Amino acid sequence: METTIARPADSSLISFDPIQFLQQVVSIDSCDPPGGELEVAKLVHEQLLSLGIEAALDEFLPGRANVLGRIRGSGEKPAFVLSSHMDTVPVGTVSWKRPPFSGVIEGGRLYGRGATDMKSALASMIAAAGSLARKAHLLKGDVILAFTAGESANLLGARRFVEQGLKNEIGAFLCGEPSDLDVIIVEKAALWLRATATGRLGHVSGAAGINAIDVVREFLGSLKTMELNCPPHPLLDEPTIRVGRIEGGSAVNLTPDNCTVDFDIRLPPGVDHLSIVRQVENIVPENMTISILDFKPAVESLPDDEFVKLCTDVCARHRGKAPAIKGASYYSDGTVLLEGLSVPFAIIGPGELGLSGQADESVSTDNLLKAVEIYEDVALAWLS
Repeated sequence: METTIARPADSSLISFDPIQFLQQVVSIDSCDPPGGELEVAKLVHEQLLSLGIEAALDEFLPGRANVLGRIRGSGEKPAFVLSSHMDTVPVGTVSWKRPPFSGVIEGGRLYGRGATDMKSALASMIAAAGSLARKAHLLKGDVILAFTAGESANLLGARRFVEQGLKNEIGAFLCGEPSDLDVIIVEKAALWLRATATGRLGHVSGAAGINAIDVVREFLGSLKTMELNCPPHPLLDEPTIRVGRIEGGSAVNLTPDNCTVDFDIRLPPGVDHLSIVRQVENIVPENMTISILDFKPAVESLPDDEFVKLCTDVCARHRGKAPAIKGASYYSDGTVLLEGLSVPFAIIGPGELGLSGQADESVSTDNLLKAVEIYEDVALAWLS
């Protein structure tokens, strides 16, 4: 694999249209799985260089790539990070009214997979960076553009940035996940578990054996009614348990001797995820084991945090009304890049909550353009 570092263009006055750029990147299939963000990354890398911004493209796995951009400030303050990912969730099997990679604009909205989650933020951040590059003399710290692969599933790109030491530079973190230009200050933790049932082979014409699928069915009944022991959070809904995948059996006329079920548990901040694992283990039937697939910690800022107040004021100015302060059930690259750190954090994105992963996903072009101004103004104010 290779990392490509190139010199920025001599001129930073090249015009950039975030709406047109969003159409370009939406037209590129970067669904994860399987990924394949490289073509998006190449386009992003070239665009940053053309805007006079230092940029490195890192293809760390075949077809999987990050882009790291940097606008250098005076070094008096730690870096301000703008975070976005270049992958999307799959298109799915539900029919779309518009082709999922069309980028068509109708009624002030741009349609396509990734339009809201979150290629719109990617386009807005690049546009903001182009303007910030012309004002670098005003910045007391670097502006870092951390654009990742593989966020939607296993946060591959963010983990790669951690390996490369990016965490050591972060002084403030603004993520562009969908928020409809409201300010999100807390996201849930994501605990992914696998239940494995072991049975005994049998045949319909002979000994029945032990059906592992029946064991899973019994478990799922108990899981559905289980109440998680979590304190309430003022900005989050209740903890959730969602089954995402089941696999078992080898032939229709054989009793399955193995069955697995993978499920997702979303938790508020401050909950010991191992205690939740133990709670799940207490309801498993005989012949079943529980294993941890992944744990993504919650990320949270407080409403009276100085950075949150700044983000709120800037959003209010550009929206003409005060933004709502919210929580979200999704996770972002922040769960990896901010783990163990105590730095300012917020999410402001032009995409809308609830549209991620939906057929005919779309984003308001007005939100897209307002996000450009919001990102620029927050960076300038924080690093002034």
